[in-house]
Amino acid sequence: MKVSVLIVNYNGKHLLDACLGALRQQTHVPDQVIVVDNGSVDGSRQWLEAYDWPRLETLFLDTNTGFSGGNNAGLPLVRGHILALLNTDAVADPSWIEAALPHFGHPNCGMVACKCVRLQAQGVIDKVGHLAYADGLNRGRGTGQPDDGRFDRAEPCLWPDGSAAFFRCSMLKEIGFLEPSFFLYGEDAELGMRARWAGYDCMYEPGSSVRHHHSAGLGRFAPAKAYFIERNRIWLLVKTYPWQMILMSPWYTLLRYSFNVLSMLRGQGSAAQYRESQGAGSLAKALLKANLHGLLGIPKMLMRRGSYPRKLTNAQMIALLRKYRISAREITQAD
Repeated sequence: MKVSVLIVNYNGKHLLDACLGALRQQTHVPDQVIVVDNGSVDGSRQWLEAYDWPRLETLFLDTNTGFSGGNNAGLPLVRGHILALLNTDAVADPSWIEAALPHFGHPNCGMVACKCVRLQAQGVIDKVGHLAYADGLNRGRGTGQPDDGRFDRAEPCLWPDGSAAFFRCSMLKEIGFLEPSFFLYGEDAELGMRARWAGYDCMYEPGSSVRHHHSAGLGRFAPAKAYFIERNRIWLLVKTYPWQMILMSPWYTLLRYSFNVLSMLRGQGSAAQYRESQGAGSLAKALLKANLHGLLGIPKMLMRRGSYPRKLTNAQMIALLRKYRISAREITQAD
């Protein structure tokens, strides 16, 4: 199987050498590596134009189109049977590609999730697939937990994290690629939901590992990050969740917000860390803006609910999301 690796870069010149260098050291060297530059102004274009590797192809965009826009722009260049997404801040271990490929020998496997460990904190899991919360929010499985062997078994999972993931190209032709409206955050979850609706499975492969610089883009507690995550979870919910869960989602959002308030009061959890970094007012402003824009975008997402194939029943999807659920308490813990 031919493998194409697609990388979106925005002002990541300082990350490119390690990222591309690791791909050149793969035991299964990719047949094609595409770097889409999102209008960088840090010299990335000049660096990429001078980089000598026949397998590297570049596409330079004039403006920053986000993770979704950059990947969508690069998709027409893909010639492989398998598409691998990789962040510029992820350094792939030598067996990253080779370990993932055998799973695609099973015709129903459309996605492979990788073992992402933190680059800046040795021995700590960044993500090993994803877990879903009942209001559309999601979080990496195993985030912040020790890499002590508990995630060293290949097993089914919900969907992969977009920082390092493998997708069957024939599946993408059937269901489409990333939702362009999202710009940043949640695109992998939305794609994963459509893939699961279409009846495709996802496997987690621990031998396919990368070292990922956690939240290297906007930063862990940037207001823009909180905004995009909260806005996009509303759009993800409306576009891809069963109606029964959509109707119940306000209760789960209220529960999640309650745990965030408690975490601030106790000085524990992600909301407390955000308050220390940016202030409680900044978080409230970001969430209010996100919910307003999320609600305004609901009509567009409703129009797109029928734009992808569905082989699962509502009951089957609800059962799947419950199998890989995360609680309100867990999702508000520090990452």
